This record gives sequence, structure tokens and C-alpha cells, in this order.
Amino acid sequence: MKAITTALREVWGLFVEDASFTVGILACLALAVFIVPRVVTREHWRGPLLFGSLALVLFENVRRSARP
Repeated sequence: MKAITTALREVWGLFVEDASFTVGILACLALAVFIVPRVVTREHWRGPLLFGSLALVLFENVRRSARP
């Protein structure tokens, strides 16, 4: 059982290096799918809002990683 757990952690580590970054991306996508269509009436703003939210998540992750 320990070997299976270790193997699953290694596979998880291949795809997810920073869990908070992954959670941030998933939260942005969930907001884009479930909340933004109900709140934003103009469809042409949905793409830039998704891009902006993902850029903010990336900026925060880079800022946090660069701190000593």
C-alpha cells in the first residue's frame, strides 16, 4: 500500500508542482463557468475577465515564489 501511495504522489508531483497555484487556476475556471455568465451581460468581456484573473493568480504565485 505504501508503494501505491508513493507512486500516486510522484504522478501528482509531475502535474502539480504548486498546489495553491493549481487551486487558484481551478477557482478561476469555476468562476468563469458558473458565476461570470450570470453576472456579466456582455459576452465579449468574459474572455478578458478570465485572462485577467489567471494573470493575477500567476502574478501572485511568482511574487510569492520570488520572496526569500
